[in-house]
Amino acid sequence: MMETLLVIEDEKLLGSELSRHYRQSGWDVVLAPTLAEARELLLKKRLEPLLILSDMNLPDGNALDFMEAMKKNVSYAEWLFLTGYGSVPDSVRALRLGAYDFLEKPCDLERLDLVVTSAARSAAIQRRVIDQTKQGHRRYSPEAYVGHSHQAQEIRRLLARLTQVPFSALIIGGESGTGKGLAARILHYGGARAQQPMIEVNCAALPRELLESELFGHEPGAFTGAAGRHRGLLEQADGGTLFMDEIGEMPLDLQAKLLKAIEDHKVRRLGGEKEINVDVQIVAASNRDLEKMTQAGSFRSDLYHRLSVFRVILPPLREGVEDLDDLVPLFVSEYNAKAGRQVKEIPESVWKKLKAHYWPGNVRELRNVIERCVLFSDGPVFPEQWLQLPGQQNTPMAGNHANNSIILPLDGSMALDDMDRFIIKTALERADNNLAAAARALGATRETLRYRVRKYNLKTFD
Repeated sequence: MMETLLVIEDEKLLGSELSRHYRQSGWDVVLAPTLAEARELLLKKRLEPLLILSDMNLPDGNALDFMEAMKKNVSYAEWLFLTGYGSVPDSVRALRLGAYDFLEKPCDLERLDLVVTSAARSAAIQRRVIDQTKQGHRRYSPEAYVGHSHQAQEIRRLLARLTQVPFSALIIGGESGTGKGLAARILHYGGARAQQPMIEVNCAALPRELLESELFGHEPGAFTGAAGRHRGLLEQADGGTLFMDEIGEMPLDLQAKLLKAIEDHKVRRLGGEKEINVDVQIVAASNRDLEKMTQAGSFRSDLYHRLSVFRVILPPLREGVEDLDDLVPLFVSEYNAKAGRQVKEIPESVWKKLKAHYWPGNVRELRNVIERCVLFSDGPVFPEQWLQLPGQQNTPMAGNHANNSIILPLDGSMALDDMDRFIIKTALERADNNLAAAARALGATRETLRYRVRKYNLKTFD
């Protein structure tokens, strides 16, 4: 594949000589005598050069200023600069901006060839990494928020618009299990910061002292056990996005410190003396009503108003039951691929039960139900007996004998995964921990049961 070399040079003789030489070396050379023409090639004609070889001072401006303005449009291209009167400040600025090299005229052609070859190799690696990253991030387009209900379509449209604007902070609300983490990833990977880091923290999962250290970092000796320096999550997310899940659980004093960091764009590590500049996009999520919490005094109103530049409220699954038509086949296909199953047919009776359920755990609960049913399937038909939906009659065990029955609480006191573990653990105990016998009793294959046993760390005798 012939790669493109953009040469920006106003000296006609030198420009022609460079063009001729590198065309003979296999490059597709495009010559621009001014920065205005180069800008038109890059922006309007969408030229994608692997390498840009430019004079430093052109009739219509400085090439370093041009590079700084164009860097985002040609993120993987390497820049080489030639100048007849180079200075230390220019060379320092060129390298600071990310230029590959800075050479003085007249430059020996053999040396220039070596630098061009090396720069081209570097640019090719950068382009490959960027392309692979983009491929991996495509699954986080707004279309990843699946569903054809009116509510789902509105959320998709809103997410698509938000990815086009450089917001500083945003709140995602909605019940647990509605997909707040997915929405946050769509906003990050679909926006201008997609190539920068996305850092996630669950504010409810960490005690106050650890949460403060994780967010702001610490210096050695800041507290007992702080043996080394730790860069906080706000630092790690510099240039990208910090996703703060369950922010309503954050202690009030930490909320004040977070607000100051957001307002000043600076953080100070625990035990540190200097402030560190950070540029972070904050996406906060909570299944609690933060506005009501501010009224009750359990969440700072100033932080709430700073975060709620935009608000995205995700609807519960029960308000868009028609979305099951899209979600169920999607999850069935996912777990077919993971577990090597071939579930293709979903009986009408299964659809009726799925659509009649209230879904208090929303999409997360649905995913768990589909996972259990697919993994316990023995053929192409979706196994209705493993739905185990609270309030609906289910028949997980065959036979009428009391020893072939399992009673599960339907009052919400046991999570779906706990029910799943309890069923398998009970079956194993009744089979004296014999995997094959338990699999026969459950109507499942040994491979399926072995997968679940490992997942729940249960003991068996193969």
